[in-house]
Amino acid sequence: MAALKVGIIGIGNQGSSYAEYFTKHPEWDVEIVAVADINPDRLQWAEKTVPQAARFDDAIAMLDSGLLEGCMINVPHYDHPTYAIECMKRGIHVMVDKPAGVYTKQVKEMNAVADAHPEVKFGMMFNQRTTGVYCKLRELVQSGAYGELRRMNWLITSWYRPQAYYDSGAWRATWAGEGGAVLMNQCPHQLDLLQWICGMPVKVQSHVHYGKWHDIETEDDATAYMEFSNGATGVFITATGDACGTNRLEIQMDKGRFVVENDVLKIVTYEESEPEFSKRNTQPFGVPKYTTEDFKGDLPEMPHAVVAKAWVAAIRGKGEMIADGREGLNGTMLANAMQLSTFLKREVTLPIDDEVYYEELMKRVAISKKKENVRAVVADTSGTFAGTK
Repeated sequence: MAALKVGIIGIGNQGSSYAEYFTKHPEWDVEIVAVADINPDRLQWAEKTVPQAARFDDAIAMLDSGLLEGCMINVPHYDHPTYAIECMKRGIHVMVDKPAGVYTKQVKEMNAVADAHPEVKFGMMFNQRTTGVYCKLRELVQSGAYGELRRMNWLITSWYRPQAYYDSGAWRATWAGEGGAVLMNQCPHQLDLLQWICGMPVKVQSHVHYGKWHDIETEDDATAYMEFSNGATGVFITATGDACGTNRLEIQMDKGRFVVENDVLKIVTYEESEPEFSKRNTQPFGVPKYTTEDFKGDLPEMPHAVVAKAWVAAIRGKGEMIADGREGLNGTMLANAMQLSTFLKREVTLPIDDEVYYEELMKRVAISKKKENVRAVVADTSGTFAGTK
């Protein structure tokens, strides 16, 4: 069978990595046949690096060229749904980089078009779903063997970004260009995993800070308190201003406790559930008996490629995607809820009101300042686990 003919819209940080990955690995069943970018410098790069690929300065022209069977979208976030919809309407399979979109209203429109085109394989680049410890954690939480979720806490400050990162693109960390910052660019990975493992909360109250650690107009520090339908609670803390930050997820269940840190999942299993123990125990300082286990799952060398290869296999009818594109809605919903709570200075319930969030976002877009004299910089993301665009 001939390799899948794929085009890439946007060959900046991440798009260029995909172009190189697949060109160097023909055994992955993908041929990069076209690329599109509005930056002439990136097209010159493509001419040298992926010379077999046709080059376009207009993405729609590439989609109309008849060259493509599939397309990977790696452009600023507002345009993710735009180009995904254009692909679907043409019957082109599509893989969208995270996030699914900037606001839930546009993501729902994209999902509706996907539903109208079931022949199209629509994937989302949630590469951290390929990590062994998170797959195992999801299995444990959802198994029922540990009872109900009681509490989750995620401290994710290892997404450190210096000012130079934000200065590397005119669109970065602006309301008009990106629609957010740490919640919209880096943390879609963790927000996806949060809902994938624990389910969606029903209430969110947040304190989000804008330009706290950097000269930017959008958020670089956020703390959110969440409540789930069964009464469980959660705290989500993130920032891009902490050099040498932390990535630690703790989940407390009725019959156990799980901690993920440094690529290790620590599993604490109680001999009996805490509610059962508390009812029968007569010792004021009694504690349930427990066992511990450390689980070290697989950590793929190139998780983005794992997701892309699964997408190709699904197109061929030989497997399932890591994440269906429609699943991107929940992560966008969580990010929007955290922003909206701070915008309105109150607790918000989920699902949020799409129109209210859109109106609040557009107020900020209207006064967003355009960066002047910015020279776009494309960085090598090969050494990062979850490199961003």
